[in-house]
Amino acid sequence: MISRIEGTLERVGDDHALVAVGALAYEVSIPAADVQRLQDRLGETVLLHTLHYLESQGQGASFWPRLIGFQSEADRDFFELVTSVKGIGVRRALRALTIPFPRVAEAIVRKDLGTLVALPEIGRKTAETMVLELRDKVERHAMRSGGAPVAAPSNTPSNAPLGRTAAAKGRRAAAVSASAPGAMPAGAPPISASAVLDAVHVLVQLGENRLDARSLIDAALERAPEIASADALVAAALALKGVAR
Repeated sequence: MISRIEGTLERVGDDHALVAVGALAYEVSIPAADVQRLQDRLGETVLLHTLHYLESQGQGASFWPRLIGFQSEADRDFFELVTSVKGIGVRRALRALTIPFPRVAEAIVRKDLGTLVALPEIGRKTAETMVLELRDKVERHAMRSGGAPVAAPSNTPSNAPLGRTAAAKGRRAAAVSASAPGAMPAGAPPISASAVLDAVHVLVQLGENRLDARSLIDAALERAPEIASADALVAAALALKGVAR
């Protein structure tokens, strides 16, 4: 099992990188989210945390060893969680994860179907399955985002001017989010995943079981999606129970 590789980054393609280690050169598959960051490091020494797996060829008639490289062990762990979801294989996950992993995790925790559906090859049914199966498993990964706004990918050609590309991403993210039932209204300040988790933990400390705490938080956000802090979210959740603070 190869769990780490360090060497000179010689080439970066659309879905792979070539890392030279001494006289050997390893082709390593990489997530779409890491392509640009690695292209900026051509010629440098890089350290990738890897998954080593066998890819079937010819409808299972033969298997080829493959390496997938990640920028951190946490990213590798998150990838393994994503590929545990039925219907999301390794290749599909590599193509779909076009934004930083912590932001995907945050979208899962917040049940932000708009952002998940905006990912390539992720339909609404798959997005709902991701939320259902992973929401309580990816909390630690969502915390890594630090509450950064969740961005959606764009199909804008890579040679488009930077300003136009950014604008296109913003328009697409807004359109997808607005079209998803239960999505946050446009212009509302999104509460970060870390704040949502903090609010859940406070309710648990106040005596709620985790499932009831999560349900109260979801109900509070559904009624008041503009809530932007953990304290306000806790107060709104308690108000739903008729508890004065």
